[in-house]
Amino acid sequence: MIKIYSVWRYSSPYHHTELLKRKNNVFNELLFKIKRIPFDEHYHPSDSTRLTTNFANLARGENRQQNLRKALEMINNRFNSLADWDNPTGKRYAVELEIISVDIDIEKNNNDFPIIEVLKTSVLDTLHNKRYEGIVGNNFSSYVRDYDFSVLLLEHNKNKTDFSLPEAYGELHGKLFKAFLNSTAYKDNFSKQPVICLSVSSNKVYKRTQNIHPILGVEYQQDTYSLTDDYFAKMGLQVRYFMPKQSVAPLAFYFSGDLLNDYSNLELIATISTMESFQKIYRPEIYNANTVAGSIYQPSLSNQDYSSAQVDYDRVERSQLAVKQGKFAETHFIKPYQTILNQWVAHSL
Repeated sequence: MIKIYSVWRYSSPYHHTELLKRKNNVFNELLFKIKRIPFDEHYHPSDSTRLTTNFANLARGENRQQNLRKALEMINNRFNSLADWDNPTGKRYAVELEIISVDIDIEKNNNDFPIIEVLKTSVLDTLHNKRYEGIVGNNFSSYVRDYDFSVLLLEHNKNKTDFSLPEAYGELHGKLFKAFLNSTAYKDNFSKQPVICLSVSSNKVYKRTQNIHPILGVEYQQDTYSLTDDYFAKMGLQVRYFMPKQSVAPLAFYFSGDLLNDYSNLELIATISTMESFQKIYRPEIYNANTVAGSIYQPSLSNQDYSSAQVDYDRVERSQLAVKQGKFAETHFIKPYQTILNQWVAHSL
Protein backbone atom coordinates (compact mmCIF):
# COMPACT_ATOMS: atom_id res chain seq x y z
CA MET A 1 0.00 0.00 0.00
CA ILE A 2 1.23 3.49 -0.84
CA LYS A 3 1.08 5.81 2.16
CA ILE A 4 1.51 9.57 2.18
CA TYR A 5 3.85 10.10 5.09
CA SER A 6 4.14 13.84 5.45
CA VAL A 7 3.58 17.19 3.79
CA TRP A 8 5.71 20.28 4.23
CA ARG A 9 6.14 23.80 2.97
CA TYR A 10 9.43 25.38 1.99
CA SER A 11 9.63 29.21 2.14
CA SER A 12 12.23 31.10 0.17
CA PRO A 13 14.53 33.25 2.36
CA TYR A 14 13.11 36.71 1.73
CA HIS A 15 13.08 39.62 4.12
CA HIS A 16 9.74 40.30 5.78
CA THR A 17 8.91 43.23 3.51
CA GLU A 18 9.69 41.21 0.40
CA LEU A 19 7.46 38.41 1.64
CA LEU A 20 4.58 40.81 2.10
CA LYS A 21 5.10 42.27 -1.36
CA ARG A 22 5.13 38.80 -2.94
CA LYS A 23 2.58 37.08 -0.72
CA ASN A 24 0.27 36.34 -3.65
CA ASN A 25 2.99 34.69 -5.72
CA VAL A 26 2.86 30.92 -5.57
CA PHE A 27 6.64 30.50 -5.94
CA ASN A 28 7.18 31.69 -2.36
CA GLU A 29 6.16 28.25 -1.13
CA LEU A 30 6.81 24.81 -2.56
CA LEU A 31 4.63 21.98 -1.35
CA PHE A 32 6.25 18.53 -1.20
CA LYS A 33 4.63 15.21 -0.34
CA ILE A 34 6.52 12.11 0.80
CA LYS A 35 5.37 8.54 0.14
CA ARG A 36 7.03 5.35 1.37
CA ILE A 37 6.68 2.09 -0.58
CA PRO A 38 8.30 -1.24 0.42
CA PHE A 39 10.68 -2.67 -2.18
CA ASP A 40 10.31 -6.44 -1.97
CA GLU A 41 9.40 -9.34 -4.24
CA HIS A 42 5.80 -8.07 -4.42
CA TYR A 43 6.75 -4.60 -5.59
CA HIS A 44 4.94 -3.11 -8.60
CA PRO A 45 6.07 0.29 -9.97
CA SER A 46 3.57 3.10 -9.45
CA ASP A 47 2.33 5.14 -12.39
CA SER A 48 4.59 8.03 -11.36
CA THR A 49 7.80 5.99 -11.08
CA ARG A 50 10.45 6.46 -13.77
CA LEU A 51 10.58 3.11 -15.53
CA THR A 52 14.32 3.48 -16.17
CA THR A 53 14.98 3.43 -12.42
CA ASN A 54 16.96 0.33 -11.45
CA PHE A 55 14.38 -1.13 -9.09
CA ALA A 56 11.47 -0.39 -11.45
CA ASN A 57 13.22 -1.97 -14.44
CA LEU A 58 13.60 -5.23 -12.48
CA ALA A 59 9.92 -5.30 -11.53
CA ARG A 60 8.55 -5.62 -15.05
CA GLY A 61 7.95 -8.43 -17.54
CA GLU A 62 7.31 -12.15 -17.17
CA ASN A 63 10.22 -12.74 -14.81
CA ARG A 64 9.56 -9.75 -12.55
CA GLN A 65 9.19 -11.69 -9.28
CA GLN A 66 12.17 -13.91 -10.05
CA ASN A 67 14.20 -10.79 -10.84
CA LEU A 68 13.23 -9.17 -7.56
CA ARG A 69 14.00 -12.28 -5.50
CA LYS A 70 17.37 -12.68 -7.16
CA ALA A 71 18.28 -9.01 -6.67
CA LEU A 72 17.28 -9.08 -2.99
CA GLU A 73 19.24 -12.29 -2.49
CA MET A 74 22.29 -10.68 -4.09
CA ILE A 75 21.97 -7.70 -1.74
CA ASN A 76 21.69 -9.88 1.38
CA ASN A 77 24.58 -12.12 0.38
CA ARG A 78 26.79 -9.14 -0.34
CA PHE A 79 25.88 -7.52 2.97
CA ASN A 80 26.80 -10.64 4.94
CA SER A 81 30.08 -11.01 3.07
CA LEU A 82 31.08 -7.52 4.23
CA ALA A 83 29.61 -7.77 7.75
CA ASP A 84 31.50 -10.98 8.47
CA TRP A 85 32.32 -10.45 12.15
CA ASP A 86 30.25 -12.62 14.56
CA ASN A 87 28.56 -13.98 11.46
CA PRO A 88 29.86 -17.55 10.97
CA THR A 89 26.94 -18.75 8.82
CA GLY A 90 26.96 -15.66 6.59
CA LYS A 91 23.20 -15.27 7.06
CA ARG A 92 22.91 -13.07 10.13
CA TYR A 93 21.69 -9.92 8.38
CA ALA A 94 18.97 -8.98 5.91
CA VAL A 95 18.57 -5.65 4.14
CA GLU A 96 15.11 -4.13 3.95
CA LEU A 97 14.43 -1.43 1.36
CA GLU A 98 11.87 1.35 1.08
CA ILE A 99 11.26 3.54 -1.94
CA ILE A 100 10.97 7.16 -0.84
CA SER A 101 8.92 9.08 -3.41
CA VAL A 102 8.73 12.87 -3.26
CA ASP A 103 6.05 14.75 -5.18
CA ILE A 104 5.79 18.50 -5.65
CA ASP A 105 2.52 20.43 -5.87
CA ILE A 106 3.38 23.83 -7.34
CA GLU A 107 -0.11 25.36 -7.24
CA LYS A 108 -1.30 23.46 -4.14
CA ASN A 109 -4.24 21.96 -6.00
CA ASN A 110 -3.21 18.29 -5.70
CA ASN A 111 -1.76 18.36 -9.20
CA ASP A 112 1.38 16.56 -8.06
CA PHE A 113 4.51 15.99 -10.09
CA PRO A 114 7.02 13.26 -9.09
CA ILE A 115 10.22 15.18 -8.37
CA ILE A 116 12.58 12.75 -6.57
CA GLU A 117 12.73 9.03 -5.82
CA VAL A 118 15.41 7.40 -3.64
CA LEU A 119 15.90 4.23 -1.62
CA LYS A 120 16.02 3.95 2.17
CA THR A 121 17.82 0.99 3.72
CA SER A 122 17.23 -0.76 7.04
CA VAL A 123 19.18 -3.70 8.44
CA LEU A 124 17.61 -6.64 10.26
CA ASP A 125 19.91 -8.46 12.69
CA THR A 126 18.33 -11.91 12.97
CA LEU A 127 20.69 -12.96 15.79
CA HIS A 128 19.41 -10.32 18.21
CA ASN A 129 16.10 -9.59 16.45
CA LYS A 130 16.98 -5.92 16.08
CA ARG A 131 16.40 -3.49 13.23
CA TYR A 132 18.90 -0.72 12.48
CA GLU A 133 18.20 2.36 10.41
CA GLY A 134 20.19 2.66 7.21
CA ILE A 135 20.93 5.55 4.87
CA VAL A 136 18.44 7.34 2.63
CA GLY A 137 19.62 8.06 -0.90
CA ASN A 138 21.35 5.05 -2.44
CA ASN A 139 19.66 4.86 -5.85
CA PHE A 140 18.62 8.29 -7.19
CA SER A 141 15.84 8.97 -9.66
CA SER A 142 14.56 12.25 -11.09
CA TYR A 143 12.41 13.22 -14.08
CA VAL A 144 13.96 16.70 -14.06
CA ARG A 145 17.40 15.12 -14.34
CA ASP A 146 16.11 13.18 -17.39
CA TYR A 147 14.98 16.48 -18.88
CA ASP A 148 18.36 18.11 -18.25
CA PHE A 149 20.44 15.25 -19.67
CA SER A 150 18.20 13.76 -22.37
CA VAL A 151 16.33 16.81 -23.68
CA LEU A 152 17.89 20.16 -22.74
CA LEU A 153 21.54 19.12 -23.10
CA LEU A 154 20.97 17.25 -26.37
CA GLU A 155 19.00 20.10 -27.93
CA HIS A 156 21.59 22.65 -26.81
CA ASN A 157 24.41 20.72 -28.52
CA LYS A 158 22.46 19.71 -31.61
CA ASN A 159 24.46 20.47 -34.77
CA LYS A 160 27.34 21.86 -32.69
CA THR A 161 30.95 20.77 -33.13
CA ASP A 162 32.05 21.81 -29.63
CA PHE A 163 30.20 20.44 -26.61
CA SER A 164 28.95 23.03 -24.11
CA LEU A 165 26.44 23.37 -21.27
CA PRO A 166 23.30 25.50 -21.41
CA GLU A 167 23.23 28.57 -19.21
CA ALA A 168 22.35 27.77 -15.56
CA TYR A 169 22.44 24.07 -16.38
CA GLY A 170 21.29 21.96 -13.42
CA GLU A 171 20.46 24.91 -11.15
CA LEU A 172 16.72 24.22 -10.89
CA HIS A 173 17.27 20.55 -10.12
CA GLY A 174 20.00 21.31 -7.62
CA LYS A 175 18.00 23.92 -5.72
CA LEU A 176 14.91 21.70 -5.59
CA PHE A 177 17.02 18.93 -4.09
CA LYS A 178 18.64 21.22 -1.51
CA ALA A 179 15.28 22.74 -0.59
CA PHE A 180 13.93 19.29 0.15
CA LEU A 181 16.93 18.36 2.30
CA ASN A 182 16.56 21.58 4.29
CA SER A 183 12.88 20.94 4.96
CA THR A 184 11.38 20.10 8.33
CA ALA A 185 9.91 16.92 6.84
CA TYR A 186 13.34 15.58 5.85
CA LYS A 187 14.86 16.43 9.21
CA ASP A 188 11.92 14.90 11.08
CA ASN A 189 12.05 11.64 9.14
CA PHE A 190 15.73 11.09 8.35
CA SER A 191 18.41 11.58 10.98
CA LYS A 192 21.34 11.82 8.57
CA GLN A 193 22.13 13.38 5.22
CA PRO A 194 21.70 11.17 2.13
CA VAL A 195 24.39 9.18 0.37
CA ILE A 196 23.82 8.44 -3.31
CA CYS A 197 25.89 5.67 -4.86
CA LEU A 198 26.39 5.44 -8.64
CA SER A 199 28.67 3.88 -11.21
CA VAL A 200 31.97 5.55 -12.02
CA SER A 201 32.20 7.25 -15.41
CA SER A 202 33.50 5.28 -18.40
CA ASN A 203 34.94 8.55 -19.75
CA LYS A 204 37.33 9.10 -16.84
CA VAL A 205 40.54 7.51 -15.56
CA TYR A 206 40.73 6.66 -11.86
CA LYS A 207 43.96 6.21 -9.87
CA ARG A 208 44.26 4.09 -6.75
CA THR A 209 45.48 5.89 -3.63
CA GLN A 210 47.04 4.64 -0.38
CA ASN A 211 43.90 5.51 1.57
CA ILE A 212 41.98 2.43 2.73
CA HIS A 213 38.75 2.59 4.73
CA PRO A 214 37.77 -0.55 6.71
CA ILE A 215 34.33 -0.71 5.06
CA LEU A 216 34.44 1.46 1.92
CA GLY A 217 37.76 -0.05 0.90
CA VAL A 218 40.47 1.41 -1.33
CA GLU A 219 39.99 5.01 -2.41
CA TYR A 220 40.44 6.06 -6.03
CA GLN A 221 40.77 9.59 -7.37
CA GLN A 222 40.47 11.25 -10.78
CA ASP A 223 42.00 14.41 -12.20
CA THR A 224 38.79 15.95 -13.54
CA TYR A 225 35.17 15.59 -12.55
CA SER A 226 32.57 14.08 -14.85
CA LEU A 227 29.42 15.84 -16.01
CA THR A 228 27.48 13.81 -13.42
CA ASP A 229 29.92 14.86 -10.68
CA ASP A 230 29.42 18.53 -11.55
CA TYR A 231 25.64 18.06 -11.75
CA PHE A 232 25.53 16.52 -8.28
CA ALA A 233 27.74 19.34 -6.97
CA LYS A 234 24.87 21.71 -7.76
CA MET A 235 22.75 19.53 -5.50
CA GLY A 236 25.21 20.28 -2.70
CA LEU A 237 26.93 16.89 -2.91
CA GLN A 238 30.63 16.12 -3.21
CA VAL A 239 32.02 12.82 -4.48
CA ARG A 240 34.61 10.23 -3.47
CA TYR A 241 35.37 6.90 -5.13
CA PHE A 242 35.96 3.69 -3.18
CA MET A 243 36.35 0.02 -4.09
CA PRO A 244 35.17 -2.19 -1.20
CA LYS A 245 36.84 -5.52 -0.51
CA GLN A 246 35.84 -8.32 -2.89
CA SER A 247 34.67 -5.70 -5.41
CA VAL A 248 36.13 -5.41 -8.90
CA ALA A 249 35.58 -1.67 -9.54
CA PRO A 250 35.18 1.50 -7.48
CA LEU A 251 31.79 3.06 -6.81
CA ALA A 252 31.04 6.80 -6.78
CA PHE A 253 29.64 8.01 -3.45
CA TYR A 254 27.88 11.40 -3.47
CA PHE A 255 27.37 12.98 -0.04
CA SER A 256 27.49 16.09 2.11
CA GLY A 257 29.28 16.17 5.42
CA ASP A 258 31.82 13.47 6.31
CA LEU A 259 31.32 10.21 4.43
CA LEU A 260 33.93 8.34 6.45
CA ASN A 261 32.78 9.34 9.92
CA ASP A 262 29.09 10.29 9.82
CA TYR A 263 27.81 6.76 9.19
CA SER A 264 28.06 3.44 10.99
CA ASN A 265 29.61 0.31 9.49
CA LEU A 266 26.19 -1.29 8.98
CA GLU A 267 24.82 1.85 7.31
CA LEU A 268 27.69 1.94 4.82
CA ILE A 269 27.52 -1.80 4.15
CA ALA A 270 23.79 -1.56 3.39
CA THR A 271 24.46 1.11 0.76
CA ILE A 272 27.38 -0.81 -0.76
CA SER A 273 25.52 -4.12 -0.92
CA THR A 274 22.39 -2.53 -2.40
CA MET A 275 24.03 -0.40 -5.05
CA GLU A 276 26.81 -2.80 -6.04
CA SER A 277 24.15 -5.47 -6.63
CA PHE A 278 22.15 -3.11 -8.84
CA GLN A 279 25.31 -2.19 -10.76
CA LYS A 280 26.20 -5.87 -11.28
CA ILE A 281 22.82 -6.23 -12.95
CA TYR A 282 22.80 -2.93 -14.86
CA ARG A 283 26.51 -2.62 -15.73
CA PRO A 284 28.01 -6.12 -15.49
CA GLU A 285 30.85 -5.11 -17.87
CA ILE A 286 32.20 -2.97 -15.02
CA TYR A 287 30.89 -4.40 -11.75
CA ASN A 288 30.70 -8.08 -12.63
CA ALA A 289 33.95 -8.08 -14.62
CA ASN A 290 36.28 -11.05 -14.24
CA THR A 291 39.27 -8.73 -13.75
CA VAL A 292 39.76 -6.46 -10.74
CA ALA A 293 40.45 -2.75 -11.35
CA GLY A 294 44.16 -1.97 -11.32
CA SER A 295 46.05 0.97 -9.87
CA ILE A 296 45.13 3.01 -12.96
CA TYR A 297 41.60 2.18 -14.07
CA GLN A 298 39.23 3.30 -16.80
CA PRO A 299 35.82 1.58 -16.81
CA SER A 300 34.67 0.18 -20.15
CA LEU A 301 31.17 -0.79 -21.21
CA SER A 302 32.69 -2.64 -24.17
CA ASN A 303 34.47 -5.11 -21.88
CA GLN A 304 33.51 -8.67 -22.87
CA ASP A 305 35.19 -10.48 -19.99
CA TYR A 306 32.40 -10.41 -17.42
CA SER A 307 29.80 -12.68 -15.84
CA SER A 308 26.05 -12.29 -16.12
CA ALA A 309 24.04 -11.71 -12.96
CA GLN A 310 21.25 -13.77 -14.56
CA VAL A 311 18.66 -11.10 -13.93
CA ASP A 312 16.60 -9.60 -16.76
CA TYR A 313 17.37 -5.92 -17.37
CA ASP A 314 16.35 -4.08 -20.54
CA ARG A 315 19.15 -1.58 -21.13
CA VAL A 316 18.04 -0.70 -24.67
CA GLU A 317 14.58 0.26 -23.49
CA ARG A 318 16.18 2.14 -20.58
CA SER A 319 18.06 4.47 -22.93
CA GLN A 320 14.99 5.01 -25.09
CA LEU A 321 12.76 5.76 -22.12
CA ALA A 322 15.15 8.38 -20.75
CA VAL A 323 14.22 10.70 -23.62
CA LYS A 324 10.49 10.01 -23.19
CA GLN A 325 10.75 10.67 -19.47
CA GLY A 326 12.61 13.90 -20.13
CA LYS A 327 9.87 14.99 -22.51
CA PHE A 328 7.30 14.06 -19.86
CA ALA A 329 9.03 16.40 -17.38
CA GLU A 330 9.17 19.15 -19.99
CA THR A 331 5.46 18.82 -20.82
CA HIS A 332 4.06 18.42 -17.33
CA PHE A 333 6.50 20.38 -15.16
CA ILE A 334 9.08 22.56 -16.90
CA LYS A 335 6.86 24.35 -19.43
CA PRO A 336 3.64 24.75 -17.38
CA TYR A 337 5.50 26.25 -14.41
CA GLN A 338 8.49 27.79 -16.17
CA THR A 339 7.81 31.36 -15.05
CA ILE A 340 7.20 30.34 -11.44
CA LEU A 341 10.25 28.08 -11.38
CA ASN A 342 12.50 30.72 -12.93
CA GLN A 343 11.42 33.24 -10.30
CA TRP A 344 11.94 30.75 -7.49
CA VAL A 345 15.42 29.79 -8.70
CA ALA A 346 16.39 33.46 -9.03
CA HIS A 347 15.37 34.25 -5.45
CA SER A 348 16.30 31.05 -3.61
CA LEU A 349 19.65 30.25 -2.07
